[in-house]
Amino acid sequence: MDTPARSVPGAQAVARAARLLRLVTAGGDDGAALQDLAKAADLTRSTAHRLLSALRAEGLVDRDEESGRWMPGPELFLMGSVAAARYDVTALARDIVRSLAVKTEESAFLSVRRADETVCLLREEGAFPIRSFVLSEGVRFPLGVASAGLAILSFLPAHDVDAYLDRHPELSSRWGRTHSAAPLRRRLAETKERGYAVNPGLIVEGSWGMGAAVFDRSGRPEWALSLTGVEFRFGPDRIAELGRTLMAHAHQLSSRIANRTGH
Repeated sequence: MDTPARSVPGAQAVARAARLLRLVTAGGDDGAALQDLAKAADLTRSTAHRLLSALRAEGLVDRDEESGRWMPGPELFLMGSVAAARYDVTALARDIVRSLAVKTEESAFLSVRRADETVCLLREEGAFPIRSFVLSEGVRFPLGVASAGLAILSFLPAHDVDAYLDRHPELSSRWGRTHSAAPLRRRLAETKERGYAVNPGLIVEGSWGMGAAVFDRSGRPEWALSLTGVEFRFGPDRIAELGRTLMAHAHQLSSRIANRTGH
């Protein structure tokens, strides 16, 4: 079967532009340098600059004249405001994420599934003074890598998991051997049995994460609540306690999403 980029005229250019948009927004207020964007998007500098210039002409990205860094444009804000009415659950989730941070004293997050990635939408700091900064608003990870994506992937149908792993054989080379298919499948099974995901410092040594899936009205895992902190805060007894707290908050948010009106 042809991929969309091959079967639809112009689809490759659209896909490249969309990839650049995601990378620019991941840079947040600080923006991103052209060289870094080109490398991350696997494009030449000239191609990346041409696409970014076209996006700038449409108001989708902007460029700081002093630093030369690229950042989100005003048109993205307008589009996002319209889309938020249908897709955004941050208003429903904010107090739940804050409650999670208060009760656990760890950094708490809400992430959303976007295709084969998770994107962090909210971060609330806990009271414990030593923190992990692996995750922040706008940061993306492939499903199955960070604890939020592991929780989401665990509760997808088996055929969706198989298809995802087939699409992404690069997970082990990019994220380490613990993300090859066999150990990842073991973590998925453990997560589904336990009800929540545990990431024992697989992204950054000493930085642990836990995640619980949040479901939409049809029962699909489209979001996740998660916690991050330093390793010594995640002993066996406390992991069980944190897991129960995570799942209770995730269930509360799933119920809110299921009961909201107008969607």
